[in-house]
Amino acid sequence: MKKTVCLVTGSRAEYGLLRPLIEEIISEGSFTLQLLVTGSHLSPEFGLTYQEIEADGYRIDEKVEVIMSSDSPIGICKSMGLGLISFSEAYARLQPDLLIVLGDRYEIFSAVSAAHISRIPVAHLHGGEVTEGAFDDALRHSITKMSHFHFTSTEAYRRRVIQLGENPDRVFNVGAIGLDNMLRLKLMSREEFETAIGMKLNHRNLLCTFHPVTLEKNTSVQQVKSLLNVLDQQEDTNVIFTKTNADTDGRIINQLIDEFTRKDGNRFKSFVSLGQLRYLSAMQYVDAVIGNSSSGIIEAPGFGIGTVNIGDRQTGRIKSETVIDCEPAETAIASALKTLYSPEFQRLRKQATNPYGDGQTAPRVVSILRECCSGQTTQKKFYDLAPES
Repeated sequence: MKKTVCLVTGSRAEYGLLRPLIEEIISEGSFTLQLLVTGSHLSPEFGLTYQEIEADGYRIDEKVEVIMSSDSPIGICKSMGLGLISFSEAYARLQPDLLIVLGDRYEIFSAVSAAHISRIPVAHLHGGEVTEGAFDDALRHSITKMSHFHFTSTEAYRRRVIQLGENPDRVFNVGAIGLDNMLRLKLMSREEFETAIGMKLNHRNLLCTFHPVTLEKNTSVQQVKSLLNVLDQQEDTNVIFTKTNADTDGRIINQLIDEFTRKDGNRFKSFVSLGQLRYLSAMQYVDAVIGNSSSGIIEAPGFGIGTVNIGDRQTGRIKSETVIDCEPAETAIASALKTLYSPEFQRLRKQATNPYGDGQTAPRVVSILRECCSGQTTQKKFYDLAPES
């Protein structure tokens, strides 16, 4: 009898990363797949992106609403509490044999916490990573401790998961699943992309996503204003914005982006969600990803483009030579953009490699699960590292 795996997705970006795994599970045929959709997918404010999942032809087995109207710390804590209740009820109906999750967001933490209490084994992608500027960091490591199979994006992250006490026999370096889409999707031509976003590309083009730095208090407004001021001063440059996720202070960032893009619709466009096809297609034609999104760290180097990584949100991640780190101040951002367009950097980006794998993550994950998860229980022991001599 086939095992039933329940895959949880809570945001547009995460679904885009998980889609190759969904396709692989369905086509490989060893498992029965359930999809549980939650988080910003179900919020009108964030584009009701569960509709993209249905448009792709996938059946959603459960919708679990957790997003509150507030993105304050209190609002997010209430969302987590509501999630803990609602996920446990969903699992009682679905009765999955295994839960599959990716990343570090608070709704995923609630989903895994409920699975832990419900004695459902968990397979976790992208554990062991570090993002020092976000409270997601602690949530990610907590998810690791409640999970039973670990699929990391680099060998260094695999070692870190083992350092957290996980058995090496259940920790696998499979690469970053976001790279799978680069090989699987037929990306848009330049003309198709311009039509899809309603804007002609310029001599220079940037793709911008700036999320809140959730471990810092009251910094988002000034940081985003600094970024927007610098972008406004760039000559012959168009900027495509994707709005922030449902984190603390996300709404004020989106409001500032909306006000900014209204100034010049020919040069600036903002989207609640580009979707994976348009987003990856954009990377073919822009000079860099700018902001503080993980896509600038993981996917952008695969396209041979630069990344201007602003502030501390991604501090601690392994990075390609194509990532330019800078402080969230106008002079620093302007200097990073100057570096981006320098002849030296343009030579460097053509030679750089991506440390996150080869785009074959989904088949590796399914193959490993097929071999390893039969008879799996939720009992596990803490794995101690050998004492130093």
